[in-house]
Amino acid sequence: MILGIVFGYFFPNIAIELKFVSQIFLRLVKSIVAPLIFATIVLGIAHHSNLKDIGKLGFKSILYFEIVTTLALFIGLAAINITKAGEGIVLPPSVEKVETVKAKTFKEHLVESFPENIAKSIAEGQMLQIVIFSILFGIGLALAPEHAKVHMMNFSESLAETMFKITGIIMYFAPIAVGCAMAYSVGHVGIQILKNLMYLVLTLYGALFVFIVAVLVPIALYFKINIKKLAQHISEPVSIAFATTSSDSALPKLMLALEKMGCSRKIVSFVLPMGYSFNLDGTTLYLSLATIFVAQVSKIDLTWGQQISILLTLMLTSKGVAGVPRASLVILLGMASSLNLPLEPIFLIFGVDELMDMARTSTNVIGNSLATCVIAKSEGELQDN
Repeated sequence: MILGIVFGYFFPNIAIELKFVSQIFLRLVKSIVAPLIFATIVLGIAHHSNLKDIGKLGFKSILYFEIVTTLALFIGLAAINITKAGEGIVLPPSVEKVETVKAKTFKEHLVESFPENIAKSIAEGQMLQIVIFSILFGIGLALAPEHAKVHMMNFSESLAETMFKITGIIMYFAPIAVGCAMAYSVGHVGIQILKNLMYLVLTLYGALFVFIVAVLVPIALYFKINIKKLAQHISEPVSIAFATTSSDSALPKLMLALEKMGCSRKIVSFVLPMGYSFNLDGTTLYLSLATIFVAQVSKIDLTWGQQISILLTLMLTSKGVAGVPRASLVILLGMASSLNLPLEPIFLIFGVDELMDMARTSTNVIGNSLATCVIAKSEGELQDN
């Protein structure tokens, strides 16, 4: 990462051309994410002898996710209202037009959460659809006759182990990919645009820091999670997510890290993939902050009632985008359209979005790591030794 930053600063023209290296790495990782999620979720559910336990575990996880992401939304909202980073920014007269994205309704978001073709869901990287299909498949397998269940369990076990071995092979390539990703980001962003929007970037980083210190750390302390031990185990996956701006790139390594931390595989395989769809702490915080930023740049005063309405909408629309780099910009465009906000200010965010995406993606990974440990602890499935 350090070499990538230095190279990108001194040789920006060459660094920009290195993007293809990190793209290859991301494509390799994405190719194993879907089968890995499928195999681990199916095993996590089918290994439970009582399906009522699955329902209890699922309810507990969703409740935790919604509470924490709601706190993240409010922190993002408070941060941008305090710093008012969008006020005083003048749009360039020749700013490019941003393509309008039609805002989706609640029903459309709900319908699109469910898969119609699992092969299509895998091809399009629809994480939430893959998770829902895997959960249904796991429940079906748990209810299947023993002779059918044994064969599929053996297949899923073999598939999961194979995917973890492939992960180990791909991760040999990770240091090079991370270095190239950092070099590209530094070379692409440049110094000037960073100066112009530094206040927005600092607002996001500050808000994420407050979220980690004021929300995640107290949760860890309350549930007696060893913070130092957790940080040591997840440092590598978080670094990979930070440099590549993709949570998917960290998932395989993160699963192994949490198992080494002491979380049982059945908890990791069930909670972590769900968290990737429902527990996007960094993304939800960013979306609330960025939406108000667009309004501030546009000199539009939103009432507190309108801002709370935005938060409620983002609680749904932010689900299932963790694995796709900068997918949150698509949600932001849709949000701005639904509020009739000018879309041109969003173009300003494009220049520094890579820097912000690094921070919010890393926070997503940290938040999901803690969530998995908390649920494992509450279920007596975390070894503290």
